[in-house]
Amino acid sequence: MKTLVWVEHDNASVKDATLAAVTAASQLGEVHLLVAGSSCAGVAAEAAKIAGVGKVHLADDAAYANALAENVAPLVAGLMASHDAFVAPATTTGKNIAPRVAALLDVMQISDILSVEGPKTFTRPIYAGNAIATVESSDAKLVITVRGTAFAKAETSGGSGSVEAVSGAGDAGTSSFMGSEIAKSERPELTSAKVIVSGGRALKDADTFKATIFPLADKLGAAVGASRAAVDAGYVPNDFQVGQTGKIVAPEVYIAVGISGAIQHLAGMKDSKTIIAINKDEDAPIFQVADIGLVADLFNAVPELVAKS
Repeated sequence: MKTLVWVEHDNASVKDATLAAVTAASQLGEVHLLVAGSSCAGVAAEAAKIAGVGKVHLADDAAYANALAENVAPLVAGLMASHDAFVAPATTTGKNIAPRVAALLDVMQISDILSVEGPKTFTRPIYAGNAIATVESSDAKLVITVRGTAFAKAETSGGSGSVEAVSGAGDAGTSSFMGSEIAKSERPELTSAKVIVSGGRALKDADTFKATIFPLADKLGAAVGASRAAVDAGYVPNDFQVGQTGKIVAPEVYIAVGISGAIQHLAGMKDSKTIIAINKDEDAPIFQVADIGLVADLFNAVPELVAKS
């Protein structure tokens, strides 16, 4: 089976999310990568070195510079004539492209897989991660998105894939890139951080959230996350949200401060290696998944932790 993997990149380097997708694809068979972008030959050369990669398809065109799904999906669909499966990381971009590819191929998409059980059999979470379903496709072509935290990252060296130029229809003319506002932070990126400090609605307001959570995160060199309740209340922007409708994370250490543990939040962080919960409600659901629990007033406990760190 030949599998085509979408390479997540910024026209300069390969993003970590790609590496987990490569691992998943390698369990299906021969791995080919697709690098679509503008002036991205360097990305293709980097991708060719990823362990287990047989070939890299390079589509270098201004139409693919910003990975607009309306332009990329027809390119992928065309390449699927010589591939059996399309695999994309379950990122914002991957989840934008994959459904369009599935529609063009007239097949069912299998989303957010956790494991590969057979050539066309996979596991995926359902009911906000409270149950795991085993699904089998009957389609001739597979379209799959991969949950990055469920697979080990492929090695970035050791591969010797060839690079082959390909082309597609280019600009479909149905959408255009207007601009982007990228949040800049000296802290680690949320989905790749080894330590995350997350705050919940108990932080009261945006100023209190910042004054309480940020100093602890800075002491630990950690990324900052938040529950949906905290985001909806306006304490922090949407890109801080951890959970089923936010970002799925699996750091070495996850510290939940003032988070009760709603099902949708647990679905986004319960694969963390060590979970530490601070909450004054001893019956909070977060304690059911926590490895270490501290029943205390966060406004006393967190400053004390900062002082002793």
